[in-house]
Amino acid sequence: MHEVTNPFSAWESFYVIVGSAGGALTGLQFVVIALLTELRKKRTLDQLDAFATPTIVHFCAVLLIGSMLSAPWESLRSAAVALGVVGVAGILYTTIIMRRVRRQSGYQLVFEDWLFHTGLPFVAYAAVLTSGLTLTRETSDATFGVAGASVLLLFIGIHNAWDTVTFLVTEKGDSGEVEREDDEKEDAKKKE
Repeated sequence: MHEVTNPFSAWESFYVIVGSAGGALTGLQFVVIALLTELRKKRTLDQLDAFATPTIVHFCAVLLIGSMLSAPWESLRSAAVALGVVGVAGILYTTIIMRRVRRQSGYQLVFEDWLFHTGLPFVAYAAVLTSGLTLTRETSDATFGVAGASVLLLFIGIHNAWDTVTFLVTEKGDSGEVEREDDEKEDAKKKE
C-alpha cells in the first residue's frame, strides 16, 4: 500500500488550538446570548439572524476545518474536495447574510459592520475555496491559505460577538420579546 504524506501533520498543534478556540467560543456565545435575554431588551429575530447566528457559523467553520485537517486523509484530493465544499458553503452563506443584513431595519450599519459581517467572511471562505482548489498543486501555499482563513474567521467571530454583546447591552428597550420585524409591522397595522 502506498503511504500518503499528510502535509497537515505539521499543523496538528495549530488546528488543535484554533479548532478548540472555535468550539469554546461557540459555547461561550450560547451562554452570553442566554444571559442577555435577562436584560429585557427589545430585539428582532431578523437582527439575530443577521448578526448573532453568523458568528456561531464562523466559529463552527473554524472547528470543522480544524477537525477535517486533523483527519488522516488517504489522499490530498479528498482533503481538497472537503475544503472546497466548506469554501463554497461559506460563500453561499455569506451571500445569505448580506441579504439578511440589508433586510433588517433595527440597526444602521457602518463601514466596519459591513467589513466584519460580510466582506471579511467572504474573503475568508474564498481563501478556503482557493486552498481547496490548489491543495494538490501548491500544497505549501494552500496549507498557509487555509490556516490564515481559519484565524481570520476566528477573529471575525470574536469581533462580531463583542459587537453583538455591546449592542445588546447598550440598546435601550423595555421588552424582552423576540419577534420578526414583519410581525411588528403587522401588529402596527392592526392597531390602526
